[in-house]
Amino acid sequence: MTLVLGAMMFGTRIDEATSFALLDRFVERGGGWIDTADCYAFWASGTGRGGDSERVLGRWLAARPGVRSRVRIATKLGAEPAEPGSWPHRREGLSPDAVRAAFAGSLDRLGVDRVDLLWLHQEDRSVPIADTVDALAGLPADRYGFSNFPAWLVERARAHAPSLPLDALQLNATYLRPRPGTLPPGVEHRFGVLSDEQADYAAEHGMSVWAYTPLLSGAYDNPAKEIPSVYDHPGNTARLRALDEVAGAVGATRGQVVLAWLVSRGITPMLGGSKLDQLDSALDGAALQLSADHRELLDAADRSEWASPYNK
Repeated sequence: MTLVLGAMMFGTRIDEATSFALLDRFVERGGGWIDTADCYAFWASGTGRGGDSERVLGRWLAARPGVRSRVRIATKLGAEPAEPGSWPHRREGLSPDAVRAAFAGSLDRLGVDRVDLLWLHQEDRSVPIADTVDALAGLPADRYGFSNFPAWLVERARAHAPSLPLDALQLNATYLRPRPGTLPPGVEHRFGVLSDEQADYAAEHGMSVWAYTPLLSGAYDNPAKEIPSVYDHPGNTARLRALDEVAGAVGATRGQVVLAWLVSRGITPMLGGSKLDQLDSALDGAALQLSADHRELLDAADRSEWASPYNK
């Protein structure tokens, strides 16, 4: 099973000591992938710039000789503000020069000479996708992926460079479904929520799918946090009932069942949390094995399993 630790807030809202403790625990428990981005977390930094997360990871790697051989590093480029305060209207984007410069900066902050997966963070229609893909071809990365891209643009990129390992999607996905025409909090991109078409495309082409914000920032289980209003509709009322039933039957939390359900669908949930107990709970959930009956109950809860973006 692939396990991914999201490092978005490392170095900003999560201090360095806590970040190191979370990274250590993740590796101790068999975690393999760490995901960051050059823009993390510009909105929480004192400078309005990203890079703090990558710098913390770089210092952690330097302080843990040998750990680089045990983890795989994924980072993203293209969403860093062009200057502080300019996002989302002006960002560095995906021109060949911007791609090369951003990636060089990421390698420097991480203190590595290559990464295992490089994501294009957001589409950039001011640049032909062929030009962006051509720039990727010369970079020291083992694989490449797309975050917050429409399926047609992913197809165009892959058709342009069929020999390049463009084989991953990163999108928002969870058990509940947002109302049509809405975006969940934290999703700033109209193609940021995993759709039927994106999921079908990934399945047909053997692409991995990573899911960000799978636990609604803790709202499934934290009574102090409300489930966002975009999920307030009758289909999700039925889904929450099914979630509660399965959670009670297996002795797990709602969030743990959500993670197990995603894994059962072949989707890799990105784990987060700012405390060790939150990370441990998420790791336990990702490892939970749901029975066929429990999966069927969760899938058919709103009597529209055919519409599920995870139906492949």
